[in-house]
Amino acid sequence: MPDGGMETAELDKAHLWHPFTPMGDWCARGHEPLVIARGEGAYLFDDRGRRYLDGNSSIWTNIHGHRHPAIDAAVRAQLDEVAHCSFLGTTNAPAAELAAALAALFPSNTLERVFLSDDGSTAVECALKMALQFFQLTGEPGRRGFVSFEGAYHGDTLGAAALGGIPLFHGRFDGLGVPVRRVASVAGLDGVEPGAVAAVVIEPLVQGAAGMRLWPAGTLRDLRAWCDRNGALLVLDEVMTGFGRTGRMFACEHEGVTPDLMALAKGLTGGYLPLAATLTTRRIYEAFLGGRERAFYYGHSYSGNPLGCAAALANLRVFEDEKTLAALPAKIEHLRRGLDALDAAHPGRIAEVRQCGMIAGVELAGGDGTLGARACTAARRHGLLTRPVLDTVVFMPPLCTTPEQIDEGLRALGAALDEVRL
Repeated sequence: MPDGGMETAELDKAHLWHPFTPMGDWCARGHEPLVIARGEGAYLFDDRGRRYLDGNSSIWTNIHGHRHPAIDAAVRAQLDEVAHCSFLGTTNAPAAELAAALAALFPSNTLERVFLSDDGSTAVECALKMALQFFQLTGEPGRRGFVSFEGAYHGDTLGAAALGGIPLFHGRFDGLGVPVRRVASVAGLDGVEPGAVAAVVIEPLVQGAAGMRLWPAGTLRDLRAWCDRNGALLVLDEVMTGFGRTGRMFACEHEGVTPDLMALAKGLTGGYLPLAATLTTRRIYEAFLGGRERAFYYGHSYSGNPLGCAAALANLRVFEDEKTLAALPAKIEHLRRGLDALDAAHPGRIAEVRQCGMIAGVELAGGDGTLGARACTAARRHGLLTRPVLDTVVFMPPLCTTPEQIDEGLRALGAALDEVRL
């Protein structure tokens, strides 16, 4: 057992390796790691009792707040039954009920099959392998390539990373995953050989890790039409945008588009437990029927985990019981006005404000790649916890956040901008 006299921060620096983190800076003598001790609603508290608004929803996962009584109760009740069991050769009630509940969120006879996995990257990885095998099974094995977009982020497993268009994250692994043609926009599809494309993959409405970059209106409709004309599949990565973030349950609803495959994770369990889902159509599913040689040999040890599925079912019930989506338009408008006021109060400090529903990115002017991180560090002193994408500060609080809490978070960000200079 670890030395009981060592504090969490000391143990962390001695043994842990954090994601997306320059560990030399993290382990430096003068750096004090932030130790999160508990959560309550839209707030997180550190081990010294300091309170922070969860301004990035705990890396874009939390939906209804921390310690929500309905989701807590669902997880506790499932613990009294079974925490985990194999999904290979067995099933369980929470998984079956969740699959039915997810399918019911989409138009009838569209996304009616659900494959459960662990996280967003594996949900995308699953979609890629389904697309490749589908065309092998249906007589078009030459469709081996994918189209993705510059600035894209779809995860870090090898296939998903191959889709990514952010050199800092993905450049070292170029050429090691699936064949990918990256384009800047729908217009770039004119230069693509359509007969070699298995699927086009996109983050609908907004690219998250690119700095909350918004797609032009009509992009999804244009992609759907291109795929239909050319026999390719459309894959939507709604890992970030799903479950109300854009103002509707799923971003694709804004343009009336249904994909052939959809990846879900993050908010699927309300931000409680790792769980992901890849949804697809009867047409794709039925191509895999007919014998062992056609089966989809892909999966994870924790696929169909009953605890995660119980949390996800409770998450969906909270949407209904608390009428979460109905409350969003007023909050989204309040956030818009607050962002406009923040921009106006800091002339020359903000290059651009980008908003899609409850998702916002504040790009700072004159940044050198470190300004966003320094602004987030300063905001922490004023009670706001969030992370940047280079010089874009993300503001994406849980959907339960009140207008007053939105104001609180934007005041903290404004105070940080007043303090931080190049």
